[in-house]
Amino acid sequence: MSNHTSMQVKLIDFAAAPLEKLYAAFRTCYSSETPIEIWEKIEARKISHEKIREFIGERLKTGHSSPLEQVVFWFAIANVSRSLSHQFVRHRVGISFEQQSQRYVKFKQDRLAFVMPESWRRAGLEDDFAALLDRTSELYARALKAGIPAEDARFVLPNAAPTNFHVMVNFAELLHICDVRLCVRAQWEIRRMVAMMRAEVKRVLPEVALFLQPKCGENRMGYCDESLEDWQKCPIGRVRPHKAALFELHDRYGSRKAQALGDAEYRAVEEKELL
Repeated sequence: MSNHTSMQVKLIDFAAAPLEKLYAAFRTCYSSETPIEIWEKIEARKISHEKIREFIGERLKTGHSSPLEQVVFWFAIANVSRSLSHQFVRHRVGISFEQQSQRYVKFKQDRLAFVMPESWRRAGLEDDFAALLDRTSELYARALKAGIPAEDARFVLPNAAPTNFHVMVNFAELLHICDVRLCVRAQWEIRRMVAMMRAEVKRVLPEVALFLQPKCGENRMGYCDESLEDWQKCPIGRVRPHKAALFELHDRYGSRKAQALGDAEYRAVEEKELL
């Protein structure tokens, strides 16, 4: 029977003094002081850690995200499936990937490792899955022995084949990844990987991890914007309002219903002056 793999996620490094960097970046936008003066106050401990944390939390609520790009994390990730990798690399802004190559790496073990979803075991098809991977392993090995280049032999490898990543990601993109990949609608494997990334950050930077939540988290949007049916199925739906409930409150207390924006509204926006 083929080898099963165990996912591994490790936080290799992160930008030093991340909260202080965030505070200084945000303060630079909203203060008459120079960045040098702001840092002098930080280094002289004239600004408490609690004040820094509270200030960052308030700024995050405004949606001002560009300062978050100045805090960076590096992760080592091993034994995730090629199926996951196709999803992961769709995150393209604020993230950099180095991935194990199936073109240059020859997998020489007798039976290739693979990732098996629990759903196959629950369906009683584990042995069939493993048998297919055993046959694939055999054919792959025969192909290499016959002189077929690894870049061509890999054509028989399935989405279940494991792969490894070295990832650099900034805080803004990590927040977005958690928004969508910690939601229970995300595929189980990438959800598990991102949860492990969050746990790694929480281990060393709990103040930062506080904001790494699914998009419905109290430190993110605070409500579910998926379909009502999906919200009803969600295990945390009972502690997160659905957008329909917010619209109902909006209507119940006399607020005007949202209408399509027309030319007049756009002109009003364009011509509006701050008083």
